[in-house]
Amino acid sequence: SLPFVILYRNEIVGQLNVANILHGSVSSCVLGYWIVPEVAGRGITPTAVALAMDYVFSSVGLHRVEIAIRPENKPSLRVVQKLGLRHEGLKQRFIHINNDWRDHLIFALTADEVPGGVLNRWLRGEVPKISYDF
Repeated sequence: SLPFVILYRNEIVGQLNVANILHGSVSSCVLGYWIVPEVAGRGITPTAVALAMDYVFSSVGLHRVEIAIRPENKPSLRVVQKLGLRHEGLKQRFIHINNDWRDHLIFALTADEVPGGVLNRWLRGEVPKISYDF
């Protein structure tokens, strides 16, 4: 795994983890993140996620990044929408949280979909318009 902290104005405001890294024929990972509510909505999280994705694509050499989000987590859903991740489906009763198994929506992106990088595509306004129906 690759653990990262998210800094804003020299303070830790969140965390990002790249886990379940698999090389070889799978060449993928799972990415998760959180940020304190006080700085949400400032573009910090999408920037951090885009930077981490670019790092695993270019430096680690992975092909695919997957992100799992609870359906009610609208701010996290907005992050993947801003960055243009593809919605791949629903994993029912996927992760045990607060004494219950919770459903998660699955999003992914592959390196060949963003040859110029995730961050560059987002900053240049080249992310395809995606509307999720949930």
